[in-house]
Amino acid sequence: MTALRPEQDGAGGFEEAVRRLDDPLNDPLPGRHPSPWFRAAGAEPQEQPQTAAERPEPEPEWYDPEGYAQDWYGAQQGPRPTAQTPPPAQPHTQPQPEAYAQPQAPTPAPTPTAAPVPTPAPPLARDDETVALRTADTRRIAEAGQESAPESAREPEPVATGGRAARRKAAKRGGGRHAGAAAAAPAESDDDRPLSRVEARRAAKARKPSAGVIASRAIGEVFISIGVLMLLFVTYQLWWSNIRAHSLAGNARHHLEDDWASGKGKPDTFQPGQGFAILYIPRLDVVVPIAEGISKPKVLDKGMVGHYGKDSIPTAMPDAKQGNFAIAGHRNTHGEPFRYINRLEPGDPIVVETQDTYYVYKMASILPQTPPSNTTVLNPIPAGSGFTKAGRYITLTTCTPEFTSTYRMIVWGKMVEERPRSKGKPDALVE
Repeated sequence: MTALRPEQDGAGGFEEAVRRLDDPLNDPLPGRHPSPWFRAAGAEPQEQPQTAAERPEPEPEWYDPEGYAQDWYGAQQGPRPTAQTPPPAQPHTQPQPEAYAQPQAPTPAPTPTAAPVPTPAPPLARDDETVALRTADTRRIAEAGQESAPESAREPEPVATGGRAARRKAAKRGGGRHAGAAAAAPAESDDDRPLSRVEARRAAKARKPSAGVIASRAIGEVFISIGVLMLLFVTYQLWWSNIRAHSLAGNARHHLEDDWASGKGKPDTFQPGQGFAILYIPRLDVVVPIAEGISKPKVLDKGMVGHYGKDSIPTAMPDAKQGNFAIAGHRNTHGEPFRYINRLEPGDPIVVETQDTYYVYKMASILPQTPPSNTTVLNPIPAGSGFTKAGRYITLTTCTPEFTSTYRMIVWGKMVEERPRSKGKPDALVE
């Protein structure tokens, strides 16, 4: 056994062995056995013929209808192979003969490295030609890939159709892609379904207004009608009554002047509502006829001034040698001839024209307010006028405050001139 050890063969044998090991020409060529100890010097190794069992199997055809219809790689393995893209070929290692086998040096263990982070695979593309061949498993895998895909790559959800209520219910549930369509179908069927007798009775009762609604409508209509009537009444009182009274008073004045011009004789007494004179108040630009009596419908409401005659409180006529000639008129509405008599001042002229004479009075005093029952202001010597002895006076009465009849306003005047009409108008009317 010791004879086999080269170190004991002498120095020459050991050096010769080392020299052969260091000779680079003894290294094996590519494809040859790596060890020079098992081949003769200068001999080239011959490739061993391969047997049928050692030959590599031919690559299979990748177009298989059944395999194509299945998902061999899974949703997370990337796109499935097709006939145009075969799988990568596995490296083929040529088996070595047993005669050349020799122990190899141990391969160092690989250094552990961090596991690579899996990259999410893109969503599976929808193939319209083979979608009918998918099974339940492949559809479930495709849906899982669709949910893991980003929102921009997902297939759009179908829009829910039907009524507004169906769409609202589908949005609240947040169901699958067919939730809107499934919710729309019952809504349409509910609309087409005929109502039962109880439902029809309830619907008719709901459409019928309640007693409270009917009462509120009636009250509202009454208030509206009352408001319209009040508006019409105010319009009549403040606007139309004045227009109508001015028209009637103007006609009465022209009729009286025509009678005077025709020479019609003056009657001994005047009937209620009959005109007999014309009143002038230059400061207020008032020209209005005077009629007998103070009746509202016959005299005052027609825009004329009424004389306190035998049907009320008898007072003197203008041609009387002594006495108080008292007249009344409206302050508001129906022509309102005495509306501004509160603006008269002492000395302002008040003229009464009859068939043959002008009677001129001068304003003397005013009583702003007195009760309607105070008839002493119409006495021959009026109380509160400041007159102390009998004379020829005139008294103007009207309601106060404006638009009310609570009190009376009184204006007194004293006669200063009596002028026949044949001599022309007095200076108070000429100026």
